[in-house]
Amino acid sequence: MIDLRDEVVPGLKAAVLAAGPPVAEAQAAMMLMHGRGASADDIMGIAGLLEVPGFVYLAPQAPGNAWYPMPFTYSLEENEPYLSRSLGVIAGILAHLEEAGGPGADRTILLGFSQGACLALEYAARNLRRYGGVVGLSGGLIGPDGLERDAAGSLAGAPVFLGCSDVDPWIPAGRVQYTADHMAHIGGEVDLRIYPGMGHTIVGDELGAVRGMMETIP
Repeated sequence: MIDLRDEVVPGLKAAVLAAGPPVAEAQAAMMLMHGRGASADDIMGIAGLLEVPGFVYLAPQAPGNAWYPMPFTYSLEENEPYLSRSLGVIAGILAHLEEAGGPGADRTILLGFSQGACLALEYAARNLRRYGGVVGLSGGLIGPDGLERDAAGSLAGAPVFLGCSDVDPWIPAGRVQYTADHMAHIGGEVDLRIYPGMGHTIVGDELGAVRGMMETIP
């Protein structure tokens, strides 16, 4: 069983739940972003199912249990300033990992479910670098259809896993496919899995794919 603790991240205006070894002793890291209406404690349950040795798990808590107020397919302006603040949470935790002598971005997996998946994917697409991995469980890139994106830079072959139902009531399958195409365009090694009739949840096959991604970080 993973022991949970509060993690102090200097300058970050968000509570962070942590599990695993101290940051400075961790070989790799996973940041877990919860969905709308859920909590850091909820998403940290995934860490308990994975428990890959050497990983520190960090799960920030969104104010009011939501990273931004409107659906993820609305205009970016309609989700500001909350969206920028939430993207800043990811940036702050990545900075904390490095400043505390922990894993760098190339050894850190960004994972999210639902609204948290949208946030993790959007952060990676805007901040192009080599990550340990990017995982979007029932989510997609944020913004309206046809949004122009700056593709300067590259994910440099970072593994990207996208899993979603074909009948998810909140996440259009077309947006998941678009996200897969864009993440490949910007240099990600994409594994897209659409599950017939799954609903808005997480299944064992997805967890197996995430565990496999974790085990590729030496």
